[in-house]
Amino acid sequence: MELRTNDFNYSLPPELIAQVPVEPRDSARLMVIHRDSGQLEHKNFTDLPSYLKAGDVLVFNDSRVIPARLAGKKSGTGGNVEILLLKRLGPHIWETLVKPGKRIHKGAQLEFDCNVTAEVTEEKDEGIRTVVFSDEARLSMLGEIALPPYIHVPLSNSDRYQTIYADSPGSVAAPTAGLHFTERLLKQIQDIGVKCVFVTLHIGLDTFRPVKEEDPRHHHIHREYGCVGEAAAAEISRAKKEGNRVICVGTTSVRLVEEAARYGTPPDIPPFDGGWVELFILPGFQFRATDAMITNFHLPCSTLLMLVSAFAGHELINKAYQEAIEQKYRFFSFGDATLII
Repeated sequence: MELRTNDFNYSLPPELIAQVPVEPRDSARLMVIHRDSGQLEHKNFTDLPSYLKAGDVLVFNDSRVIPARLAGKKSGTGGNVEILLLKRLGPHIWETLVKPGKRIHKGAQLEFDCNVTAEVTEEKDEGIRTVVFSDEARLSMLGEIALPPYIHVPLSNSDRYQTIYADSPGSVAAPTAGLHFTERLLKQIQDIGVKCVFVTLHIGLDTFRPVKEEDPRHHHIHREYGCVGEAAAAEISRAKKEGNRVICVGTTSVRLVEEAARYGTPPDIPPFDGGWVELFILPGFQFRATDAMITNFHLPCSTLLMLVSAFAGHELINKAYQEAIEQKYRFFSFGDATLII
């Protein structure tokens, strides 16, 4: 199959990029995309329960966004430095994105507030550096939530960039499909007989970066740490055995359960007990676990748009996105949602 990154490009009016979250959370719009018929329905997120049934399993990513953006200075010169924490590699050791990357090399000493210092111990491409901090415990006090670069309005309440069930700290960005859920909506879903399970995938660099290679198969996807516990794996496996649907909330949940499924024999989905996920889902991928997904509208030429195109078909997703633009849906992290069934 011939793939070109530009096939996943589209033109979006800037005014459709959502700058602030809607209130309440579940008042966003919902486009329902039917894979079998190609039908598109325009609903509200509060209509989601009408598309669910007893026995379905909803898979949520409970990763919590950390205050990952740090402001500091370079020792000696006093030049300003910005560090974005990407993933923890070990005690005090983090993979980071450093700006200005061209001026920060291996051996550089960095200074932060609260007497925290750091040393760059490894230098990689595209501004990525391995950094060792003197006091890891104070990083949460130094940092702030890093909103995506297309959001230009400051967030008055940082909790609005967290899901209500966020529990395991480690993500740079929020699993945004989950931002639409409220306690009331979750109770309504559970009352139907839908089982809600929680997995963890800590979201990293690829949320911010588009694919630049002409052939997306040459894109290097950055690995992310994930975990599917025994209880979640058992519920997902039960649903598959009984012919019920596994509905992933967000592309991160899709990637994680599909990674876990690679190590099992269908219909069993084994636990994935803490490991690196490097799965890059492109058209042609054979989904083993995911029967439906809830997700937002994604950036052009992004790995996330490629994933939903793999699941629903490129032509149908292109049709859905063009209709969403015509109907003035809100796009990206704080935007509206889709249900692909």
